[in-house]
Amino acid sequence: MSQIDIAVIVGSLRKDSVNRQLANGLAKLAPPDFSLRQIRIDDLPLYNQDDDGAPAEPVSRLRNEIRSAHALLFVTPEYNRSVPGVLKNAIDHGSRPYGQSVWAGKTAGVLGASIGPMGTAMAQQHLRNILAYLDVCTMGQPEAFVKAGEGFVDENGEIGPKDRKFSRAGWIATSRS
Repeated sequence: MSQIDIAVIVGSLRKDSVNRQLANGLAKLAPPDFSLRQIRIDDLPLYNQDDDGAPAEPVSRLRNEIRSAHALLFVTPEYNRSVPGVLKNAIDHGSRPYGQSVWAGKTAGVLGASIGPMGTAMAQQHLRNILAYLDVCTMGQPEAFVKAGEGFVDENGEIGPKDRKFSRAGWIATSRS
């Protein structure tokens, strides 16, 4: 396999989200044989089982993009000590109809950034629980609870020097797996 295609799911819709900045910065630090592409989730309708037989185009697109990826990277904020509703909605769309989950058998990394001191620890734990049920193998290490403070990203969208060293170490560990 010459190119490893990683679908990146950012759990925030906000254009200037620190998690989107983190996802963009990680893509710039990825080894040359890794291709990271963000999956759009902002146009998904709310999940409704009645629509399983005739999914909307954005749902079909999401399912096809996840299905074609070699691996997944979830970059999520923490809302009220859990994952944002928009992320859970995307996960629900990909897991249905029952028995046809596009998540099953995938490998995933989970991380997130927050301005708070605990990073996104609770959201990541909840996300790992959800993904475990869906038969997604989540990497246990390195854990990444990123505090997005001053210098987190620079004006070019590059991850700042303090976090860059940690981010590169994560890519090295991942590429050896």
